[in-house]
Amino acid sequence: MFSSSRVRFSRVASSYVQRMAMSTLKEEAPKRTPRLRTLKRVIYGTALVGATYTGWSMYRNRNPAEQMAFDPSKKTLVLLGTGWGSTTMLKNLDTDHYNVVVVSPRNYFLFTPLLPSCTVGTIENRSIMEPVRLLMRHKSREVKFYEAECTDIDAERKELTLVRRVDSEDSKGDRQPVKINYDYLVVGVGGTVNTFGTPGVEENACFLKEMGDARKIRRRLMDSIESAAFDDISEAERERLLHMVVVGGGPTGIEYAGELHDFLQDDLSQWYPELAKKIQITLIEALPNVLPAFDKKLIDYTQSTFKENQITILTRTMVKEVKEKSFIVQNPDGTRSDIPYGLLVWATGIKAQPVVDRIRTQFANVQTNGRGLLVDEYLRVKGSRDIWAVGDCALSGYAPLAQVASQQGKWLARRLNSLAAHAAREDKTDVDVFSLIEEKSRPFKYSSQGSLAYIGSEKAIADLPFFNRNITAGGVATFWFWKSAYVNELFSLRNSTLVVSDWVKRFFFGRDISRE
Repeated sequence: MFSSSRVRFSRVASSYVQRMAMSTLKEEAPKRTPRLRTLKRVIYGTALVGATYTGWSMYRNRNPAEQMAFDPSKKTLVLLGTGWGSTTMLKNLDTDHYNVVVVSPRNYFLFTPLLPSCTVGTIENRSIMEPVRLLMRHKSREVKFYEAECTDIDAERKELTLVRRVDSEDSKGDRQPVKINYDYLVVGVGGTVNTFGTPGVEENACFLKEMGDARKIRRRLMDSIESAAFDDISEAERERLLHMVVVGGGPTGIEYAGELHDFLQDDLSQWYPELAKKIQITLIEALPNVLPAFDKKLIDYTQSTFKENQITILTRTMVKEVKEKSFIVQNPDGTRSDIPYGLLVWATGIKAQPVVDRIRTQFANVQTNGRGLLVDEYLRVKGSRDIWAVGDCALSGYAPLAQVASQQGKWLARRLNSLAAHAAREDKTDVDVFSLIEEKSRPFKYSSQGSLAYIGSEKAIADLPFFNRNITAGGVATFWFWKSAYVNELFSLRNSTLVVSDWVKRFFFGRDISRE
């Protein structure tokens, strides 16, 4: 009987506990539910706003507004080039105040930091190309574009000589020179590859500065690998074909070597297992260290990563001649070696474009540096009154970097906008622009945003300014920061979407190993 009472008591107690628990839940439910509902609403609202903004941006990009026509009463501003400086300036320039003309042998802006990724198919070529006409079409006033090369300048008459660019022999375009006039001229033509007079480089090496260079590297790389697959060649010839050489230990050379290593490990090892084991990658640098602009810790980290990835680094080594199948180097001890190669990529530096040399001759008494155009603190070409220079062609005391050119283009556009607005308020139709810039503007000052470089194996390095010191980092986490930074820096939503989709495709399907 005692046992039966204990069972009944246990059942009653259990039922009481269950009722109390249910009562507690009912009391707490009203407290928790509003918080969950609020969180859901915030998430749904954020997603809706993001989708709406993206859709609106896409619609606006595809459906630009009507533009004003050229105004004969406005000054004509000519931009030479579609690189970082010129394109950033065009993006920020208020065309209400000027008739703008853009002249360039290419009709697109190229996001050069990701160019090494295009050589091996990590990113598709057109993903980092932004047609300049898309940008021009969204300006308030019509902007004219001439796909041509500026071959001469008459600064006294304010006249430019243009020659239309024709790549194909089938093109029927007229190659006769065309002359146009300007009131103000901004030179942003960048630089061309500097071979330092090394024999054979122009004829036998590949460069890495334009999209055409990336295509050429890809073709030559796959040609070398496919040729090495034949059974009737000697082992020495096979080793030559599979020796890939990068000349230049700056960011471009380092990133290409890293991308090439990833291509070898992730893709070629799957489809060419026997050949992949025999591929050698060598990087040659004339200075004592690679990446001389980076912190010493990052240099050591890069070199150790390359050693793990079996990438050979030869420092204090100078290339003296490049032949069809081999190149000659001067070793640190002064001796010379003849090294066979299958692919050689030259990524060593830049020199002035021919049109820059033509401009220099117009002001020979003050333009005494053959590397580019000397400019003052307001980016004015020394010796001139109505010519500016931005980017790699301007010798402003800063390194020839994309972020320098971009900041110069933005600074100059904003100065011209504010000065034109000032002139309009004062009802002045003929304004000495340079005098106003010097009177009402602070000199241009570059603000470093830091340096990034990809070094292969999903690792990157970063040297970032933080107040009065620099923060250095390297590894996989820095690689993701490198990716996010470049996606943010891409010129348009279109480019960002294409690049991210390329990365996703590579993750799931690998890189394309076709020749083209």
